[in-house]
Amino acid sequence: MEATADIGLIGLAVMGQNLVLNMNDHGFVVSVYNRTVSKVDDFLANEAKDTNIIGAQSIEEFVAQLKRPRRVMLLVKAGQPVDDFIEQLLPFLEPGDIIIDGGNSLYQDSSRRTQYLESKGMQFIGTGVSGGEEGARRGPSIMPGGSKSAWPHVKDIFQSISAKVDDGAPCCDWVGEDGAGHYVKMVHNGIEYGDMQLICEAYQLMSVGLGMTPDEMHEVFAEWNEGVLDSYLVEITRDILAHKDEDGGPLVDKILDTAGQKGTGKWTVISSADLGIPITMIAEAVFSRCVSAMKDERIAASKKLRGPKPVIKTDRAKFIEDIRQALYASKIVSYAQGYMLLRAAAQENGWKLNYGGIALMWRGGCIIRSQFLGKIKEAYDKRPRLANLMLDPYFKKEIRSSQRGWRNVIATAVKKGIPVPAFATALNFYDSYRSERLPANLLQAQRDYFGAHTYERVDKPRGEFFHTNWTGTGGRVSSSTYNV
Repeated sequence: MEATADIGLIGLAVMGQNLVLNMNDHGFVVSVYNRTVSKVDDFLANEAKDTNIIGAQSIEEFVAQLKRPRRVMLLVKAGQPVDDFIEQLLPFLEPGDIIIDGGNSLYQDSSRRTQYLESKGMQFIGTGVSGGEEGARRGPSIMPGGSKSAWPHVKDIFQSISAKVDDGAPCCDWVGEDGAGHYVKMVHNGIEYGDMQLICEAYQLMSVGLGMTPDEMHEVFAEWNEGVLDSYLVEITRDILAHKDEDGGPLVDKILDTAGQKGTGKWTVISSADLGIPITMIAEAVFSRCVSAMKDERIAASKKLRGPKPVIKTDRAKFIEDIRQALYASKIVSYAQGYMLLRAAAQENGWKLNYGGIALMWRGGCIIRSQFLGKIKEAYDKRPRLANLMLDPYFKKEIRSSQRGWRNVIATAVKKGIPVPAFATALNFYDSYRSERLPANLLQAQRDYFGAHTYERVDKPRGEFFHTNWTGTGGRVSSSTYNV
């Protein structure tokens, strides 16, 4: 059998089908295979009809259709299914061949798979692909990492099919070795959780607090999408609020208020805890989804637990502007925290991440794409070692000008009993980060009191530790390890 395909793809669900059609549009011959083989025939007879896409009925036939070095992309469920397909492919592959995992895999799995395949003389790429169905079809954001030697063999394909920004630059570039690609995608998804929660809190304040209709809120989000908040998520929120159900009423009002998660937000929070990085915004967004899932308990609690009436009586236009400022300032904090996590992970894993380049990859195609990311790219292009995004002159000025409205929104929401966990935690982080002194001195005293964990002193050099016999009855032995 003659090898004619430039790349092969396994997994013909929504993302897989659309990515294949995208590759075909850009002149690449793609071979496709699916565990349920009938899906291959169905795809070729319908969506892929009159294209250059070819199908295979077995793994052996699939691999035989690929040009060397063979490039196999997996778009299957994360976890064991990826490992299972790797094992099925290995008997038919040769040294130098490349396996690409384009699913939402845990970055440690991608690191492990990189080492495993390299030990067999092969190459592995773990790549984040963001943008959903439409992005996969028209141009996603692609974040590849793994075996660096594999990048030249897939660069043309990936950059051709990816989204492009205004100057034509592709929203795809090499991220780093091992699991770096999937780590960046994981943080992207965590930031996505935060962005969505912030928008939902703005919606709740307008809906419950100001008593606005979906049509009225549609107009607000349409206006916001023309300014600094211009983004995909604000744009689709605008459209959702205008969408009518079959009876002519707003569809959004009929959707049950319980949210789920696929796991990437949780993974981001776990990683942040391991690295000691306070991504409070993303964590709060994850926990807000968990609270929303407690629907039955919330219904019961609403009948027994009392609070103030959530009615905000104020100048509506002014308060809507305050909400915009709160959304914008909180968004800056969220991205600042996300980049703090990327920097810590890069240091921990020895990755050389291009922070401006990551912002460029996120500017188009992906779910968090926005005008805002252009400013982040500028910030890191000017100062690649920028310690925190909030310290960049542009973002420092933007937070300062948004602070009055941000604080007013949170204070008003608290007084009226309207939950704004993401807005509040963003402000609390901002206030903590700018505080020269925090009450952790008392915390360290408590730890030393009950566990002899020792503490440092302000009047002594850093790194010198002390223990006090607080009760007069304690022993002379202190903890040998200082745990922050």
